[in-house]
Formats: sequence, structure tokens, C-alpha cells
Amino acid sequence: MRSKNTLAVFAAVLLLIGSTSVLKAQREWIHLGDKHVDGNSDHDKISLGSSEGWFHQLQIRVDDAPVSFKRVVVHFGNGTDEELQFRQIIEAGGSTRAMDLRGRRRIIKSVEFWYEKVSADSKRPTVRLYGR
Repeated sequence: MRSKNTLAVFAAVLLLIGSTSVLKAQREWIHLGDKHVDGNSDHDKISLGSSEGWFHQLQIRVDDAPVSFKRVVVHFGNGTDEELQFRQIIEAGGSTRAMDLRGRRRIIKSVEFWYEKVSADSKRPTVRLYGR
């Protein structure tokens, strides 16, 4: 009888550990790639492999210098696109809010950026894309 209770407690602990690991993974941001903003009216694309592209939210972070975003389009593996609705300047060290992707989770094929440096100083901004 005691071994059954021990087994039940052990199974419950494993289940608890497994479920907290899944929840933690769902909350963590995964770095998907980055690009450097070279000047005015720059256009870049971050491509993802099909095995890494299942995400329901995106976040964009900026390092080194501010960036003015004009347009951001997400391209999915099923041929559809979604334009993320924000036009803003993100300061160095700043980020967008967590942006929900419409519909069910789909494989992200690539994300295109149209943006420009805010200032003409020598710092070259880095745009980093994260997903979860």
C-alpha cells in the first residue's frame, strides 16, 4: 500500500514539474533574428525555418539608437500575410508591446521591416525580433 502512495506522489510531482516547464516556455521570448538599420528608408527581412516558426505573439526590440518603423509585415507558411499595426519610434533599449498574431498559431516564414534611423549620428541601430 505504501509503494502505491509513493508512486502516486512521485507521479503528481512529475506532472507538476512538467506543467510548470510548459507554462514557463510559453511565457519566455525566443530570439528569432536581428537586423541593422543602415540609413533612411531601409528595408530588411528576417527569415525563419519552418521548424522554428510556430508563434502566437511577436515583439520587436531596438538597441544602440532609436528607429522609426513605417511598416512591418509577417509572412506565414500558408501564403497569408499580416501587417502589424503600429507606426512608432522605438528608443534605444526599448521595445514594442507583445503583439498578438490573428488567427490560430501559424508557421511564420519571414518578417519584413520598413524603417529608418531617427538620428544621423554614427550609431547603427539593431532591431531584434522575438516570438512566443
